[in-house]
Amino acid sequence: MKRQGKRTPLAGLAVAAAAILATSCSGGSAATGPAQGGSAGAPTTPAAPVIKISPTEGGAPVRPNKKVVVTAAGGALEQVTVESGGKPLTGTFDTKRTKWVSKTPLKPSSEYTVSARAVGGTTASSSFTTLKPEIELEVADVTPALKGEKVGVGAPIIVTFNQPVTQKAAVEQALEVTSEKPSEGAWRWINDTTAIYRTAKYWQPHQKVTFTAHLSGVQSAKDTYGVKDFTKRIQIGAAQIATVDTRKHKMIVKRDGKTVKTMLISAGNASTREYTTTSGVHLAMGKANPERMISPGRKKGDPGYYDLMINHAVRFSNSGEYVHALNNVWAQGRQNVSHGCINSRPDQAKWFYDQVQRGDVITITGTNREMEWNNGWGFWQMSFKQWKKGSALA
Repeated sequence: MKRQGKRTPLAGLAVAAAAILATSCSGGSAATGPAQGGSAGAPTTPAAPVIKISPTEGGAPVRPNKKVVVTAAGGALEQVTVESGGKPLTGTFDTKRTKWVSKTPLKPSSEYTVSARAVGGTTASSSFTTLKPEIELEVADVTPALKGEKVGVGAPIIVTFNQPVTQKAAVEQALEVTSEKPSEGAWRWINDTTAIYRTAKYWQPHQKVTFTAHLSGVQSAKDTYGVKDFTKRIQIGAAQIATVDTRKHKMIVKRDGKTVKTMLISAGNASTREYTTTSGVHLAMGKANPERMISPGRKKGDPGYYDLMINHAVRFSNSGEYVHALNNVWAQGRQNVSHGCINSRPDQAKWFYDQVQRGDVITITGTNREMEWNNGWGFWQMSFKQWKKGSALA
């Protein structure tokens, strides 16, 4: 048995030597690969890409402002689909298509499904739910935007929210204004619940403007998220601009650049600041027929007290100024005798009342009392450069 054990390796060496000799005679090279039937140099199959999805499946409810991120290691992504209730969530790939990130916020209280496919066929899928906000943000009001209403070329878009907004930049980013005849504009926050949009120049007349608040999933304050989007369409009417010269006691009304009415008027008597008509660019804010007018800061029996019902009154400030009817023809066109309003002949005041649109421009000159930018809709008293400084995105 011992002798047999010594002969076995000798026989193996002989076989190996013969194999080397045969290879040398063939004229080949050892670097060319193994002999037929060998496997040492066979090409290997590349590893499949690894796809990762965030948020992960089965986790806690996801905040609506969280991004959905899909990545592929070792390959490129071919397709990513994220949807809820049949509605897709938009997103973008990086330049190498190894990463996809959602662009818009997630809808609260919703279930999302994610499916991804990499080049080569590797797939992955996941699902998650979004949390229900403790406090819901919504648009409470848009002014002026009554159904069927046409507004003037100076009209602002005043948006009021149902909750205080502390993350104003995020909410403002979600507000969109588009018009058939494009124009530049900007938002200005006047408090925590109100944002106002004003154009740099007057709207072009006879067009539609669309306001959209893409609020769904937008965080506006602690534990507060938008729960649905909001859209309102606004119709811009004719360009109606009234110009009042208190020194000439005259008001000229133009429609789309053409003079349509010249009215004799009487303005504030200027005996006090209160009784002085404000100069500047005003907007028609609303109208009533009749309108009850009570002297501010006075009670019955005080000097200067009045309590009157006035016909065909068009308001243009919060300090009690109107264009209205008054049978005061002896003063109209000659003398300023009012408590600050612009009064005119009853038939002409009725005409103006019937024609005026909220947002029509009323420019007044000739007094030493300047209109404040926040007195009613005095927003055109501020330069557009200054106006933009009230934006959270400035």
